[in-house]
Amino acid sequence: MASHGVRRFKPTEKTAEEKERELRKIDEYKSLERLVAEKVARKEYSVETLKEISDLLTRNPEYYTVWNYRRQVLQDQFSNTAKSDEESSSSAIAQLISDDLMFLMPLLRSFPKCYWIWNYRVWLLDEARRLLPLASATQFWQQELILVGKMLTLDSRNFHGWSYRRLVVETLQQLATSAEAASLTQKEYEYAKKMIGANLSNFSAWHYRTKLIVRLLEEQSASDEERRKMLDDELDLIHQALIDPYDQSLWFYHQNLMSVFDPTLAHRTMAPNLSSSERLSYLRNEIAAIEEMLDGAEDCKYIYQSLIECMLLIAKVAGQLSPEDRSHILGWLSELKQLDPLRKNRWLDFEKTLANL
Repeated sequence: MASHGVRRFKPTEKTAEEKERELRKIDEYKSLERLVAEKVARKEYSVETLKEISDLLTRNPEYYTVWNYRRQVLQDQFSNTAKSDEESSSSAIAQLISDDLMFLMPLLRSFPKCYWIWNYRVWLLDEARRLLPLASATQFWQQELILVGKMLTLDSRNFHGWSYRRLVVETLQQLATSAEAASLTQKEYEYAKKMIGANLSNFSAWHYRTKLIVRLLEEQSASDEERRKMLDDELDLIHQALIDPYDQSLWFYHQNLMSVFDPTLAHRTMAPNLSSSERLSYLRNEIAAIEEMLDGAEDCKYIYQSLIECMLLIAKVAGQLSPEDRSHILGWLSELKQLDPLRKNRWLDFEKTLANL
């Protein structure tokens, strides 16, 4: 039989020998699991126990209880090592952390989205901060930034990778002087710009850029004029990117950028001190620019959604929705109901709320 033009194949029946081998592996795993649990319960935090834990995690990295076992063993090793003189103990602890980070590498390559591996890795790096001199701890976190850079080169849209990068950068800034922290913000801003240039659909990079811009302006104690210049540059950039108006990732960033003109959200944005007249002028210009995108893309629902959002922001700033603006919204809604029939009821409900604006 075939479905959608694809022939179906029956799964291959396992041979008796294969079934027997699989059962042996299960029995071995369960025996090892019991052995490790017993040793940890007796606080036998030996090198042999650590090897057995490694074996378990290599077979099944999703077993979070075993990661907790590993923490207990490492903490015992850290404690015993710290009893020697300070210099040699720091060196020994650094080696323990380095070895454990290396153990994680093949697991990360095979299971890059396993939370337990990443959680344990962050714990190890936090232990470096707690137990090692500042310079040594910083070096571990700097190496981690290089690692996550390589990971995002392989998969530039990996949401987990971007979240982890933000955590690493924030930690490095905590460990750095104020000047070093500001320099790192600038470097990360350039990094996000490069990643966007390589792939305009990289929403994670766009989102990261938003956070970096606000931080960069704060660190530079930017004036209102400098903030408006940054806003103008960002609007130009997103308009250039929206040469492909069908890319939803770009509209997410555009929507985020429009929060600058929302009086209730502006205080958290790159340009918090715009006057009401400035906000209205920006929004009218934005509507004109978006309407131009309709030429050749009349079937793009994202354009109509953005036009409506901008017009509603105008009403929010002005305190009312003019009859002319209401008429424009109703026209765009009519198009949306045709282009997005699955959400027709949503648009109908929204149309009813317009009476209260």
